[in-house]
Amino acid sequence: MGTKKFLTGLGATATAVKMADVDVITSFPIRPYTGVMMILSQMVANGELDAEFIHADGEHAQLSISHGASAAGARTFTGSSGVGVTYAFETYSPISGGRCPVQMLIADRTLDPPGDFGSEHTDALGCRDQGWIMGWAETPQEVFDNTLIYYRVGEDPRVRLPQFNCHDGYFVSHIPGDVEIPEQSQVDEFLPPYRPVDPLDPQNPLGHGPQIFPDQGPALEAMRHNAMMAAMPVIEEAIDDFGRIFGRKYAPFVEEFMTDDAELVFFINGAHAHTARYAIKHLRERGIKVGLVKIRFIRPWPTDVLQESLSRFKAVGVVETNSSFGIARGGGILAPEVCGSLYDVPQRPLIASFMGGLGGEPITLKEFDFIAEKLKKIAESGKIEKPVYWLGFEE
Repeated sequence: MGTKKFLTGLGATATAVKMADVDVITSFPIRPYTGVMMILSQMVANGELDAEFIHADGEHAQLSISHGASAAGARTFTGSSGVGVTYAFETYSPISGGRCPVQMLIADRTLDPPGDFGSEHTDALGCRDQGWIMGWAETPQEVFDNTLIYYRVGEDPRVRLPQFNCHDGYFVSHIPGDVEIPEQSQVDEFLPPYRPVDPLDPQNPLGHGPQIFPDQGPALEAMRHNAMMAAMPVIEEAIDDFGRIFGRKYAPFVEEFMTDDAELVFFINGAHAHTARYAIKHLRERGIKVGLVKIRFIRPWPTDVLQESLSRFKAVGVVETNSSFGIARGGGILAPEVCGSLYDVPQRPLIASFMGGLGGEPITLKEFDFIAEKLKKIAESGKIEKPVYWLGFEE
């Protein structure tokens, strides 16, 4: 059923947004995300998609319009990259606090400086604590599928949260791959029409907004926390239904590759997992028992799943494609989360961070070899030589 197309990540996103039958799209250009809006504007102009396409005067306006449209009951889509993501920062907490399931594509780009057009995750991960569901796609196929899955999860009455649908700039956004496009009837079965709770309606006036009495604050924060935790079983249900309807099976939170007998693993998210798979095959030929653990959702963070997965290995190399200056252990954002997840596990692996892909650079096979060699030494010695390595700058 369906067809196969050769699409970039941006093309896959636009196709999924069209099949999701969105109502309101808001745009403002900043590469590498811009292409998705070019495609969607053509779809609307050609009559292929019946949606309101609004070109805003900046990213803050993009998200403000999406906020209002979602609050009124529309299925909305927007997006940005790099400094465009940070320009709209003020809007993120009010959107999640209003329980408005806006979906936003982030095609990652390095923040200024250096602002390079490439695959660094700091722009999106800087927004990780704003109450939005967040995760990365590795391929254009996963981009297409995640777009539908995120709408399904975010719009569920038990969740009602916005979603950062992330993929790596250039490496996924602009490099095409095979994408299986399903029948519209399959999408309609998986993703029902959006049914908002308490939408803005002139016939039924309601109060919406972030300005509240001080003693109400903790209650609303607890509501968002509970909604994020409620997303865990909803994600599992959505992934099960997705596999049944579309025939493509995903692990809900953590995907493993060649880990059955692995002693060492690369822990990673996003497009560089694609290169890691090739590296693992080469390393296996040399007798190094290494595997891959790819996390699919950063928010909600799957603590229990990671405890079960990572406690089986001797050493874990957290591949960080982001920066957080002055953070615990002095590396990126993911390693402290991994360490925190494993704190209560009796059998803990040794963990080191490897900073790579910064400034939009690729992580090469040679650099994955470097990671594997360091992990092997850590496992053999039972000691962490140093908590953080900067790929390309160390021997």
